[in-house]
Amino acid sequence: MFYIDPVYIVLVLPAVLFAIICQIAVKSTFNKYNKIESRSRLTGEQAARRILDSCGLQRVPIERVSGKLSDHFDPVSNVLRLSDEVYSGRGIGAIGVAAHETGHAVQYSLGYSPMKLRGNIIGVTNIGSKLAIPLIFAGLLLEYFIHFGIVFAYIGVIFFALSVVFQLVTLPVEFDASNRAIGFLESDDILERDEIGGARKVLTAAAMTYVAALAVSIMQLLRLLLLVSGRRR
Repeated sequence: MFYIDPVYIVLVLPAVLFAIICQIAVKSTFNKYNKIESRSRLTGEQAARRILDSCGLQRVPIERVSGKLSDHFDPVSNVLRLSDEVYSGRGIGAIGVAAHETGHAVQYSLGYSPMKLRGNIIGVTNIGSKLAIPLIFAGLLLEYFIHFGIVFAYIGVIFFALSVVFQLVTLPVEFDASNRAIGFLESDDILERDEIGGARKVLTAAAMTYVAALAVSIMQLLRLLLLVSGRRR
């Protein structure tokens, strides 16, 4: 017989469905506008190179990586990596994504505070996210045998909260990179005015996936907190 968790259904499931909708939206929006070739006929790689050079970042290399929308800037190696579809694509969608990732490279070069903060806490949050659930279940189990067993569960909740903080810090980083991208596309004459709207829609859809991920984490955190505090009573 299956157990139905009403707290999960009320708190977490709506956020999960929202996240799924956002993932579908970003893929469909990207595919729609990536079919529209920009009048500049620049590829994503060429657009990114133009932006980097105009910002004095000639030494930041651009590499091609496999995967669908696997584009990212690696601050450790100081390398911009673009997926096949974005690297060689000439569509508005590809150029928008390339410009967004270039925005992260510019953030890093300028020492953008939220990005620095995210980089400083990523190690702790990675460890915390891996230990959170095991600690919570261990604490709930130990409570039956030792008086202070529930302390481990609360420590697990705190560790999980660290990952929520990381995602919260990620939001301004992503929104700022998108704003920079739109500015670059306009100032460097990479896209014309009537093409900017399509790129903006792609980047807005992508940003909403981060909002949805944060919503899922917050709801999951509330669920875990209710689980632990309820068991304590």
